[in-house]
Amino acid sequence: MRKLQKTLNRSFLLLIVIIISCKNKEKEEFLSRVNTLPYYNDASFTPKWINSKNDKLSSFHKIPNFELINQNGEKVTQRTFENKIYITDFFFTTCPGICPMMTDRMLKLQEEFKKDTAVLFLSHSVTPTIDSVPKLKKYAIDNGIMDKKWHLVTGNKKEIYDLGRKFYFVEEDLGKPKGIHEFLHTENFVLIDRNKHIRGIYNSLNRASLAQLVVDVKALQKE
Repeated sequence: MRKLQKTLNRSFLLLIVIIISCKNKEKEEFLSRVNTLPYYNDASFTPKWINSKNDKLSSFHKIPNFELINQNGEKVTQRTFENKIYITDFFFTTCPGICPMMTDRMLKLQEEFKKDTAVLFLSHSVTPTIDSVPKLKKYAIDNGIMDKKWHLVTGNKKEIYDLGRKFYFVEEDLGKPKGIHEFLHTENFVLIDRNKHIRGIYNSLNRASLAQLVVDVKALQKE
């Protein structure tokens, strides 16, 4: 009986060691996965694992310069985000569907990083002829958007749509070119690093995806 009890005790202890070991391994794998984020250069979002000091990055896909106007009537360009990490999306103020939910998710991110001056937010209006500066300003006030933290921008429609489809790759219709008259609408958030490279895409309506976005931003800050 004592031998059986000893055997059971040993088995129990072994089981605890195995469980702890597995949990530690899972934690290590998770951390190692986000310590260095991949780079992306096309709409398939196939990850490219490149060392941040590799010369290839000098010619790797980047978000080009742009010139848009924010809710305060200020010019917004890539200089606005110089040496910043930013999260971007595409929305419109009169959207009755996913946009309010997207704004709510971005507000949570704003709260998470509100004291971090290295992280900004950029939301492009996909109905720029409707979303004037005063409309964007009202939307910002109504939703508690921080002016210097989160830029809601309007401007040339073609420029905005080209940014979304050709450079941020926010739409999921791979291999299906769309024109300016075809509406741009997506729930995706895109993470951009200090060098204007795409480092992640996230479904804003998925909580796990947003949690990963927070982790990834913090990983970028360590690069």
